[in-house]
Parts: sequence; structure tokens; C-alpha cells
Amino acid sequence: MYCYRKVTDDLYWVGSNDRRLSMFEGVYGVPNGVSYNSYLLLDEKTVLFDTVDAAVGEVFFENLEHLLNGRKLDCVVIHHMEPDHSATLGGLILRYPDVRVVCNVKIANMMKQFFTFDVDSRVDLVKEGDTFSSGKHEFKFVNAPMVHWPEVMMSYDTTDHILFSADAFGTFGALDGAIFADEVDFDRDYLDEARRYYTNIVGKYGPQVQAVLKKAGALEIAMICPLHGFVWRENISYFIDKYLLWSSYQPEEKGVVIAYASVYGHTANAMEILSCALREKGVKVRVFDVSVTPASDVISAVFKYSHLVAASTTYNAGVFVKMEEFLNDLAAHNIQNRTVAIVENGSWAPASAKLMRQTIEGCKKMTILDETLTLKSSLKEEQMEQIGQLAEAIAASVKA
Repeated sequence: MYCYRKVTDDLYWVGSNDRRLSMFEGVYGVPNGVSYNSYLLLDEKTVLFDTVDAAVGEVFFENLEHLLNGRKLDCVVIHHMEPDHSATLGGLILRYPDVRVVCNVKIANMMKQFFTFDVDSRVDLVKEGDTFSSGKHEFKFVNAPMVHWPEVMMSYDTTDHILFSADAFGTFGALDGAIFADEVDFDRDYLDEARRYYTNIVGKYGPQVQAVLKKAGALEIAMICPLHGFVWRENISYFIDKYLLWSSYQPEEKGVVIAYASVYGHTANAMEILSCALREKGVKVRVFDVSVTPASDVISAVFKYSHLVAASTTYNAGVFVKMEEFLNDLAAHNIQNRTVAIVENGSWAPASAKLMRQTIEGCKKMTILDETLTLKSSLKEEQMEQIGQLAEAIAASVKA
């Protein structure tokens, strides 16, 4: 049975929510599910903006059939060819054989890789700055390469000032009946998931995001319609400012993320003591065991806070595997502008500090504190002073 929401007088959300998906892109846990957004405009021409993942295809097609109510579908605008937004395009063409596909040349070429229908005879190619009229509405197209695939484009409705933003401005999490960000307590319930979405999906491409945000800054935007998460119609500058901050790799808050890898609990114990010492100095702290917490959560926290403590046992003469994976993942997401303290442990030949430092130094604009703590098996009473000195150095840097 169809299930849709009205966005404006003639624009409808025809997407759906998937609460059974456990791993988005096979990598990122989505315990609260995810939405796949598609939008249908009922103007003189009927225009569909993107399709949805195959998992929610049935209700998507029911939504279309109900809202079209016998009208033909004139065109579908494809902003992004990732299958969670285009998997049902083949089925759409079977149901609406006369539909025209509006996209750029990179999208058309990628379409040929995913589908076997005759793309060239069906597409209407557009480029940056081209316009398209559906009747009352006129649209202008904006390229958004590497946000987060190279073919991505956006559409801007110059009539109602709506930006169809592809994967930008999205968030993890099913929508629970809401469609607008102002229908929920976004800060409390969704901001962490919006940050985790951005940092892990788009975080590597900060300069490209900045370039698109510069284009968006020249537009009068009354509404943002992304492909995941909520439609923004109020306080839009708040969310754009978050993207400006995240894409510039500047922390949102001063505070410390302690990420540790501990085999038998001794490194974990030292980090619990350090976290208490930092709290006593008035420093905000988040502590993660990288063997238990998914890397996407820790990466999101590192993007939020100004400081990182990386603490790892030495394992097979190297960094413990889960810490090595985390640091490599963090570096791959282009983390910058953070201050880092390093703690190592080793029962006979501590080596993890040097190797962790090498990975961190490979990132841009990272400051590594001189105070490196080395444990040999477990923290001893005589090293409590070193813990205090490390806490003092971190706190002074946070408050600087």
C-alpha cells in the first residue's frame, strides 16, 4: 500500500524507510535504519527526482502509481548513480516506457555499466548551468563531483528555491513518519547520525564539498531535499554551517577522544585513569575501545572533537590490529587539524608508538604532543605521575 508525504503543494516524497538493513554499503552499521528518498513533482510535466534502493522498490512504485493517478511520467532526473538511488531505474522504465531520463554525461556513461537498456536513445543530457522547465517550475543543474561519486549533480528549482542535493545533507536513520527536520528533535536524536553519515560517506572529500557549498552560497535556498534523511525547510543555515565546519576539518568542540586497543585490560585501565584525570581538569572526554566500537562511530567523534589520544598495545611487533585498522581508516577519511597524544604498551619490546606516529604524521596539519606514555605490561604506581603529566599537557592544549 502506498505511503507518501507532501513536501509542497505539488512536490511529494515518494521514498521509503529500510529498518532491516544492518550494514549500509556493507560497512556502516545502521541500527536505526535508513531512508531512501525520491521526490515526485506534479507540474505540467511530471518529474521524478531519483529512484530508490531495490529493498523498498515495491512501495515506491505503489507511491508513483497512486500519485500519478493515470498520468504518464514525463521524466526522471538522476542525480547519482549509486544503486541505493538508482537500482529501481530499470523497473521504472519497464513501467513507464516513454519516460525521459535527465542526467549529465558521466551519469549516462555509468548508467550503461549498471543497466542493459538503450541509454543513448532515452537520455536528455544536461551540463552545469543548463535549465529545464516542467511548466511552473524551472530547474538549473549544478555539478557536484566527488560528493561523493565523480558523476554527482544537483538540481535547483528556481521557482520554489529548492535544492535537490543528492547525497549531500543526508543522515542515517529511518524517518519514523517525519519528513521534515523540524518535525523531530534533530540535535538530540539525529545530529550524531548526520555527522557519522557525513564523516564516513563524504569526509574524505572536504575540498570538493567546499566547492559545492560555495556554489550553494550563491543560491537562495528555501528548502533542501536530500536522498537520505530529512528535508530541511527551517534553520537551513544551521545544517549548512555544520557542513562548512566538517568539510574544513575544523572541530565542532574542544574535547578529547580516547581511542584504545587493549588485549588483557591493562591499556584500558590506564585510559580509564587518564579519562578521570582529564575530567577533573574540566575537559570533555569520550572513550572508545576500538576492538568493540565500530570505526565509523570513533571517526565521527574524532571529527567532532579537537584532540585524540591513541593508545595501543604492541602486537606482533606492530600496532594491535584493530587500532591499526582504525588509524588507517581515519587517515583515509582525510582527518586534519587535530592534536594527538600517543600511548603504547608492550611486555618486552614496545613498538606501537613509533608506528602510530608514522600514520598520524601522514595526515595533514596534525600536532603530536611530546608527552608519549610507554607502559610495560601494566601501569605501575610510579607511573601515575606520568599519567598526571600527560593529562596536564592535554588539558593545557585543549584550553589554549
